[in-house]
Amino acid sequence: MDFLIKVLVFLVGFSAVAMTIFSALSTFVLTRAARSQLNRIVFGMMRHIFEFILKFTGSYEQRDRIMAYYSPISLIMLVPAWYALIMLGYAAMYWSLGVGDWFADIRYSGSSLLTLGFATSDVPIVTILSFSEALIGLIMVALLMAYLPTMYAAFSRREQAVSMLEVRAGNPPSALEMLLRFNRIHGLDKLSDYWKTWETWFADIEESHTTLPALVFFRSPRSDNSWVTAAGAVLDAASITQSAVDIPADASASLSIRAGYLALRRIADYFDLPNPKNPQYPTDPISIRREEFDELLDRLDKAGVPLKLDRDQAWKDFAGWRVNYDRVLLVLCTLVMAPQAPWSSDRAPKFKLPPMFILKKKKFI
Repeated sequence: MDFLIKVLVFLVGFSAVAMTIFSALSTFVLTRAARSQLNRIVFGMMRHIFEFILKFTGSYEQRDRIMAYYSPISLIMLVPAWYALIMLGYAAMYWSLGVGDWFADIRYSGSSLLTLGFATSDVPIVTILSFSEALIGLIMVALLMAYLPTMYAAFSRREQAVSMLEVRAGNPPSALEMLLRFNRIHGLDKLSDYWKTWETWFADIEESHTTLPALVFFRSPRSDNSWVTAAGAVLDAASITQSAVDIPADASASLSIRAGYLALRRIADYFDLPNPKNPQYPTDPISIRREEFDELLDRLDKAGVPLKLDRDQAWKDFAGWRVNYDRVLLVLCTLVMAPQAPWSSDRAPKFKLPPMFILKKKKFI
C-alpha cells in the first residue's frame, strides 16, 4: 500500500512539472497560439486584483496608469508561479524516493531549482533528478530573457502605426476625421496605399497577439491611444469608403477590412470572448445607428467629399461591412479597457471576465 502511494505521489509530482514546462513552452517557444491554463489563472487572478484597486480611482487617466502595470506584473508573476510548481512537483518525487520528510524534500528541491547547492544526495536517481531540476530552472530564466526582446519588438511595431494614425485620424481616432484629412491633404486616391499598410498591420497583430497574448494588455505609451480603437477607426474608414464614398472601387480596402476582422476575431477567440462567426446584416444588428451614419455623411458632404447618391444602399453596404467586426471590436475594447473613441469604446458593453478555469468555450456576456 505504501509503495502504491509513493508511486502515485511520484506521478502527481512528475505531472505537475510536465504541465509547468508545457506552460513555459507555450508562452516562450511555441510559434502558434496555444492555451496555458496556468497562464490564464495567473492573469485572471491579477486582473481581479487590479480591478479591485481600480474601484478607488476617479478618472480614466488614473485607471490607465494603474492598468499599465497589469500585463508586465502578470507576466513577471508567471516565473515564481512556475518555480513554485516545479519545486513542489520535484519535492513530491523526492518524497516518494525517500529523501526525507516533506520539509526536507521542499528544501532539497529549492536548493536544486535555484542552483544554491546547499542540499545534496548520494543516491544516483535523486542526483539525476536534482540535476534535471537545476537545468529546468536555468532554462526558465534563459527563456524569459529571450522572450522579452521579441515581445517588445512586436509592441514597438504595433505602436508605431497607432501613433502615426493620429496624424491622419485625429485623437481619439475616428473614421470621419481620417476621411476629411485625406480628402483635404492627400487626396482620396492615396487611400489605396494606406489600406495596404493596415492590411499588413492587421496580419502582424493577429500573429503576435495570439502567440504572445500578454501583448493584448500592454497599453500604449499615451493614455488616449489604444491599438483596439485605432483598428476600429481604420476599419470604419475603409467600410465608409467602400459603401458611401463615390470613388473607384478599391480591392485593397476590402482586403484590409477582411484582414482586420479576421485578426480581431482570432484574438477574441483566444480569450474566449463570444463573437458571431459569420454575421449577416440585418439578422445580426450593429451598434451604429442609421442617424449616426447619416450625420457622418452630412459632414463629409459639407467638406466636399464625393458621396454616392443612394444613401439607403450606402447604409446597407456599410452595415454589411461593419457587422463583420462590430461585436468583436466592442468586446475587445472592454477587455483592454480602451480609452473613449467614437464608434468603438464609447459603446463597448460591460461583461464579466472569462472564468479562470476553462473546460470549453462558454458565453458569459
